[in-house]
Amino acid sequence: MIDNVVDILAAKKTINLARVIKELNVLPEYDQQICLQGTEEDRDPFLGCGKLKRILFEEEEFIIPLFDIPYTNSIIKELGMYRTRVLRLFPQQCYTYHKDPTKRIHIPLISNEKCFMIVDKELMQLPADGSYHLIDTTQLHTAINAHERKERIHIVGCVG
Repeated sequence: MIDNVVDILAAKKTINLARVIKELNVLPEYDQQICLQGTEEDRDPFLGCGKLKRILFEEEEFIIPLFDIPYTNSIIKELGMYRTRVLRLFPQQCYTYHKDPTKRIHIPLISNEKCFMIVDKELMQLPADGSYHLIDTTQLHTAINAHERKERIHIVGCVG
């Protein structure tokens, strides 16, 4: 069962996705990802993107809100997320099968019936319905967008 890799957090509130998406309109142009949090020393919204090995900071240092998005920032703070990013997965793309150093909270903003995650060889779908999910990304995992035309967008933040 997927209980060991995914938890739908207990007693959670529903996120107003329309409000989050409207706030995210202030973001600068980005390709596949952009950080919503920076470090005390660096406020570059692209610094925390990509593989951690290329980053000079620890994940836990990415806690400073970078954009004036009060509702979204309040969710990030309430959930204890850090190094929070907006991740875009284009149609007909997938990530490598990999492990992360910490678990992640996923907030699906835009999804479709052909988007999947595989975590520890278990297939799951995360609908964009206002819910958020704690994913054990310390296990082997990937994300797949098998749709021909529609993209998938998640807010993804690390949790300790």
